Amino acid sequence: MDTDFIYTYPPLIPGILKRRYKRFLADIELESGEMITAHCANTGPMIGVCDAESRVYVSKSNNPKRKLAYSWELIEVNNTWVGINTALPNRVIKQILEEEKLPPLKGKYNKVRSEVPYGKDKKSRIDFVLTSETESKPIYLEVKNTTLAKDQIALFPDTVTTRGQKHLQELIDILPDAQPMMLYFINRSDCQQFSPGDDYDPGYGKLFREAIKKGVEILPCRFNISPQGIRYLGLAELVI
Repeated sequence: MDTDFIYTYPPLIPGILKRRYKRFLADIELESGEMITAHCANTGPMIGVCDAESRVYVSKSNNPKRKLAYSWELIEVNNTWVGINTALPNRVIKQILEEEKLPPLKGKYNKVRSEVPYGKDKKSRIDFVLTSETESKPIYLEVKNTTLAKDQIALFPDTVTTRGQKHLQELIDILPDAQPMMLYFINRSDCQQFSPGDDYDPGYGKLFREAIKKGVEILPCRFNISPQGIRYLGLAELVI
């Protein structure tokens, strides 16, 4: 295993995207000429990352209970690989948190809990809670997958997201008893900057700026994606 990788993909299969439809489905022609239908975990609009005839990679599951054996993992956009599987960022972040390999948070915790109930009614779940005997406040960390890019600026969200707005508000609400953080997993390497997607959800952008003013910490994390694995590149410049 390459020690530079924070995550290594299983063997992936190359192909060409023919179409993405019904949100969850993608027809892909494999290098062998076989046509398959792969599961698409990203249910959003996928602006700029679902163009037909693009090079893609899929993984194959051996689970006989799965309706679709293949999962769409990557797509090539302007010579840059972009991660498509929205289930992966949380798994990757959990792994590197447990291994203490995320530089912005090193030394700030020694215990990781995931899917922790929180909020006024305890009906919401935060992705991660990080605690330490030496830190008085726990870190509440939410993760958002980010694939939209414009002029080498990563943007989130790519559509109106009432759920995303709710997450920001809940992070604001836990102040000052905890340190809330929003981690944007920039699932492509061609963006040096990050901004809220005001054109796609002005309400989110407004709440995003309010959250920063009130003390929510923003971690726009850049990653290099390849068919072999994922590398951490550092933080993008925050442009607000």
